[in-house]
Amino acid sequence: MSGAPGSARKHTALPKAEILIEALPWLTRHNGKVVVIKFGGNAMIDEDLKAAFAQDVVFLRQAGLKPVVVHGGGPQINAQLDRHGLVSEFKAGLRVTTPEAMDVVRMVLAGQVQRQLVGLLNQHGPLAVGMTGEDAHTITAVRHRPEIDGELVDIGRVGEITAIDTGAIEALLADGRIPVISSIARSADDDHVYNVNADTAAAALAAALGAETLMVLTDVEGLYADWPNSDEVISRLTVSELEKLLPELSSGMVPKMQGCLHAVRGGVSNARVIDGRVQHSILLEIFTDEGIGTMVVPDAEGGESA
Repeated sequence: MSGAPGSARKHTALPKAEILIEALPWLTRHNGKVVVIKFGGNAMIDEDLKAAFAQDVVFLRQAGLKPVVVHGGGPQINAQLDRHGLVSEFKAGLRVTTPEAMDVVRMVLAGQVQRQLVGLLNQHGPLAVGMTGEDAHTITAVRHRPEIDGELVDIGRVGEITAIDTGAIEALLADGRIPVISSIARSADDDHVYNVNADTAAAALAAALGAETLMVLTDVEGLYADWPNSDEVISRLTVSELEKLLPELSSGMVPKMQGCLHAVRGGVSNARVIDGRVQHSILLEIFTDEGIGTMVVPDAEGGESA
């Protein structure tokens, strides 16, 4: 009888040990590496998901990685524009941003979304520091005019990134901090600030930082092989395979997958689109053998295992 309590303890603890052991090779592989995470979708508005996201990011930092968080704020911007009586309009998957709307975008991103996220992260210690792309010339942009039906269209204060300066981010990482960056850019050629698509900003920052991984949180399981006919997720594809698929993708998915393409082409080892509706999806993706979501890799690595 004396061995019974010990046996019970061993039985309940063993699965925890197995999980930790499974994470070991991934902890070793990612130690000291920069991981850029684009925070968006449902994870931004669900309180439980927000708290789980903050725990995941802090876990990465404490496990020896260097997380950098980039965020937009679509739902919050829409709500605030409605309060101000301003109409939300999208063209080519991008928000048409008038000067009045830009004031709201800037206020919501830097003053609301970023502050909440920094606060959640800093419940775990003096870790997170908020900044925008304007700070220390981190992101510089010019006015972006997308082509729609063969014509260039003016969509207002929407920026196309021309330069990235990683100095301030690298200084924060060297100090053990977690940079939280709002996707607003300074102008290269006028006195305005620009709204930059957060997927695009995260990809550009990942490439400039020489990140190991870009992770994009979204509201789907990953990239579907044959949507809407099938909900089978493509778990892994090369940049060339992704390039062929781009014309067939839904408008909301295009900036995310273009960002993945840009990041991997820019030297990032892999880019992943993962389901932000799943609690702790970041840890599941980085520290388990199966992973979740869709991973984009360079052409030469198409046949290797994750």
